[in-house]
Amino acid sequence: MPTSDAEGKDWSLARFDRHRPDTVTDIGPGNGTYARLFRPAHKGLWWTGIEIHKPYIAKYKLRSTKTRTMYDELHVEDARASAPHLFHRDLVIAGDVLEHMPREDAVTLLHRIAAGPDDAPGATHILVSVPIVDSPQGAVDGNPAEAHLHQWDPDDMDAVLAQLGGAVEPLRGRTLGVWWWSRS
Repeated sequence: MPTSDAEGKDWSLARFDRHRPDTVTDIGPGNGTYARLFRPAHKGLWWTGIEIHKPYIAKYKLRSTKTRTMYDELHVEDARASAPHLFHRDLVIAGDVLEHMPREDAVTLLHRIAAGPDDAPGATHILVSVPIVDSPQGAVDGNPAEAHLHQWDPDDMDAVLAQLGGAVEPLRGRTLGVWWWSRS
């Protein structure tokens, strides 16, 4: 679904407040959960959204306007094919999106986010949120990309993020697992 469980959002906001990123890429923003939660805490930052399902942009009013700020830049594409420079950000959010792709694709994407473009580092921080309970789901609202293709185990996500180096802060909730990865 283009929404997210509330579990772990306060925890994520506390880390966002601590690190205060100036540039953010939100992969699969859906209805804009993270932009709505984080933007009021730190104004003036640049938000990029990578949304695979174009109808969500109008449906959830993801474009910034004179009266409302959501995403300054939007790319309608599959993040697995996105240009590396879109991951050269202070924070890249993969919130409730990695379960929508095969595990191997998700792992490759996380490595691309951390590696960045050829001559520059990738993200300084990565926020990951995935269901850690059995959560089968098919297409939603005509969007086949909403189907859950992999069920994450928290120990597996711990291991994947450990491969990236850096430091990882995990939160294992009842429904969601949330991780904040930092380069240093």
